[in-house]
Amino acid sequence: MTNVLQLDRMPDQDDPPQEGTRRIIAGEERVFYDGYWIKAYKVPADTLEAKKRLIDALTRRLFNHTEHGLNIPGTRLAEARVTFEAETDPARRRVKGAMLAGALFNRAADIFRKLVELQACGIEILSDNPLMRECGRCLLEAMELGRNVLHRSGEEGIDELWGEPFRAFSIPLEDFYESRYIKIGQTMRDIDLIARCMIHNLASLPAFVGADSAINDLATAAKIKTETLRTDPDIFDVWAIMVTAGERLDNLAPHPVADDGRNVRHDTAVGLQLFRQGRDLIFYITRARTPMPKSTREFISRCEIYRETGHAPLTFFRQD
Repeated sequence: MTNVLQLDRMPDQDDPPQEGTRRIIAGEERVFYDGYWIKAYKVPADTLEAKKRLIDALTRRLFNHTEHGLNIPGTRLAEARVTFEAETDPARRRVKGAMLAGALFNRAADIFRKLVELQACGIEILSDNPLMRECGRCLLEAMELGRNVLHRSGEEGIDELWGEPFRAFSIPLEDFYESRYIKIGQTMRDIDLIARCMIHNLASLPAFVGADSAINDLATAAKIKTETLRTDPDIFDVWAIMVTAGERLDNLAPHPVADDGRNVRHDTAVGLQLFRQGRDLIFYITRARTPMPKSTREFISRCEIYRETGHAPLTFFRQD
């Protein structure tokens, strides 16, 4: 497995590379975005078969990171639409809209599978084919409905996940993969932002001296995981390293601190909860490979309040 610790963030320099610059570094092609050299992968040929595989993978990824109960089969699209349109309670209508979005995604995937089968039989499928247009319409409507769906943490939605299948359908694969590198750079940036926040506001306190090592290890592992595809042979080492780094942070024990009556007394139970929330947030955005700006802002605010006052308003992420 490539050690990207020296490669992921460029040192300060007067003339940094332009966004999208590609170089061979340590025998691997890497692309530069947001200050990071990101591992690049070969783009598959732009065929219906390749797009079908990509949309299938993006749809599975979407259901893996959003609320439960949204993976409605495409065969139940008409039922999902009727119950959504009949619902008047705003909260239940939001959930039923998300279920309709799931059915629309699956209907689009169903159509694509049949188109690929027809193409394999030698039938030419043009972009203006009625089924192609129906597939695009389903993906677009699903994207619009999915804007109010929450991440499984319950903290916020990730609009990016809902838009990806439609973009994969509507633009060349090369452009789609390039757009993913931009998001990966932004995700790495936020991983570092969360890690710096934890080091400054938590690991700097006497009760948690030494925690910066575990935080840095998790951030490094998370950035490597963010750039590594699940099909990469390195994924076994990458995921194992990230999980064990997270376990080190989860098993953190505070040092005893004498109360001299002069400094802010920090509730160590609250501090430990913030460490775990930071770990969870890093895992969430790493697995989604997409920033979660609302969750990140609120977590940083809680850490800053804790450092200043010894206490903090806690938001407990749902763990699945």
